[in-house]
Amino acid sequence: MTKTRIALLVLTVGVLSCKQLACAAGPTHADQPIVPPAEAISRLKEGNGRYTSGNPQHPHESSEERTYMAAASYENLGMTAAGAATRRAELKRSQHPFAIVLSCSDSRVPPEIVFDQGLGDLFVIRVAGNVIDDQSLGSIEYGIDHLAVRLIVVLGHQRCGAVKAARETIAAKTEAPGHIQSLVAAIQPAVEATAKEDLKATVDANVKNVAQALRSSVPILKSKVDSGELKVVGAYYSLDTGAVSFLDEK
Repeated sequence: MTKTRIALLVLTVGVLSCKQLACAAGPTHADQPIVPPAEAISRLKEGNGRYTSGNPQHPHESSEERTYMAAASYENLGMTAAGAATRRAELKRSQHPFAIVLSCSDSRVPPEIVFDQGLGDLFVIRVAGNVIDDQSLGSIEYGIDHLAVRLIVVLGHQRCGAVKAARETIAAKTEAPGHIQSLVAAIQPAVEATAKEDLKATVDANVKNVAQALRSSVPILKSKVDSGELKVVGAYYSLDTGAVSFLDEK
């Protein structure tokens, strides 16, 4: 191999390495507009308002449903038929969610329905008691680092079974069976802080603890929170009314 070919090979490898590092450092789809945290919160509030008023739009759903709605009633969805077709085509190639929701796995609290969002709108992680472990944290970091999401919502809810079980287990000074005990351990700080209060107080405390843990998580989340690039907020879903109230918007 000649010196010229070696030089070209080194240069090519260097260029490829730089490109790969750039892809790893920034969002996968840098050409897509980033939704600021304030706008993301506004979208969620508007969607929940539609849900609670009984006037959901069911945006960005399956191709069959979207095809029907695009042909029959797309004018009620704030989207043209062409826009609906474009949206479906986009989702075949990539995803660009505008918010991450860490929600309880309770079947009564599906974030896409509660916030009246559809395919490609929310990046959802669901764990009983909306707690975090390495796997769920890694999923959240992926949404922030690769999908350029700028809002995380920790969504607790009324009459949460996981939080209730944690309170009862700790009060009885026993342990929950199997891996359920890991949930009890994760929720325990909130239980201890609200020992003389009701279940809602513990749910709220648990949401706030998890939100603060995310804000202080290194190496990815904390720096973005500190710079104002990322916002982490807690929220509470009422099973009785369907309404979501935001506990803080720091």
